[in-house]
Amino acid sequence: MDNLIGYPERKLKKILEEWGEKPYRAHQIFTWIYHYRNYRFAGMTNLSKVLRQKLEENFCIALPRIILRTPSRDGSVKYLFALEDGAEVEAIWMPETDRTTLCLSTQVGCRLACSFCLTASMGLKRQLTPAEIIGQYIAVNEDHSEAEQISNIVFMGMGEPLDNYDAVCEALRLMVSPEALRISTRKITLSTSGLVDRIERFKGENLHVNLAISLNATDNATRDQIMPINRKYPIEVLLECLRTYPLKPSRRLTFEYVMLKGINDTDEDARRLVKLLHGIPAKVNLIPFNAYQGAPYQPPSQERIKAFQDYLLDRHFSVFVRKNRGTDILGACGQLAVQTA
Repeated sequence: MDNLIGYPERKLKKILEEWGEKPYRAHQIFTWIYHYRNYRFAGMTNLSKVLRQKLEENFCIALPRIILRTPSRDGSVKYLFALEDGAEVEAIWMPETDRTTLCLSTQVGCRLACSFCLTASMGLKRQLTPAEIIGQYIAVNEDHSEAEQISNIVFMGMGEPLDNYDAVCEALRLMVSPEALRISTRKITLSTSGLVDRIERFKGENLHVNLAISLNATDNATRDQIMPINRKYPIEVLLECLRTYPLKPSRRLTFEYVMLKGINDTDEDARRLVKLLHGIPAKVNLIPFNAYQGAPYQPPSQERIKAFQDYLLDRHFSVFVRKNRGTDILGACGQLAVQTA
């Protein structure tokens, strides 16, 4: 039975037309689900009893089940979700003074095998459906007060979003749709390790969410070592693709740079990074490596991170050192692997 959470509006309209209903009924159904958070067909009182019965017989409205909440000392909460087939994924709710961000997952595990990422140790178990992607957002919002509702979404949890291309795009369409979740494209960030063929395809989707690229090295030898995807799409190929990325006015690409002590944190790396990003509207997020048991890397010292940041700032780059969130609960960047604290 199909889940109406995450179900494409165009497909719902087609089914309704086959049932002899007007297409606008789809908007009414979406309003009940996404705007009023009504998950029972019986409560959709502006629909006929006949239509409600047909919906009941052909569809369900289901969210991923929260099986564990793990709070962090910094106020973040890691959510462990159980999916219908028994698979599990994690998401992180992160409150700030001016926003509340959800880091959600797009796959159970990941196949890209980045050596600094704990999720990679799982391998890829399966893709998430649009319902399971959007369901994380709705379920976490349901778990919080009106004042704690999610304002920003980052596709930076378990998995490579563009490796689950169709489901992620369908979820994004519903997130930004006025008929569904009505989230501003400025409030959504999609992260990728650099799947150039998928980025090229994404350019034509008319989904103008923020794009973040997990770069993490300034030469191919190092990136080959820590990110095997670079052997297929080396740095120069990736950056050439990004130079023609269609950005809205005043938007920039975000380059994420996980800093690994003695691997990619040298002055020479900073110099190469400036040259690589020349001419690209960019901001840089420096992410000190988040350690976990058995990790092969360490984060650089604060002094080394600051020196790297200062070099970029002096060359007029927007560069930020990402504040680690949820490190005590294995909830920080690169630490999600369906483990409990």
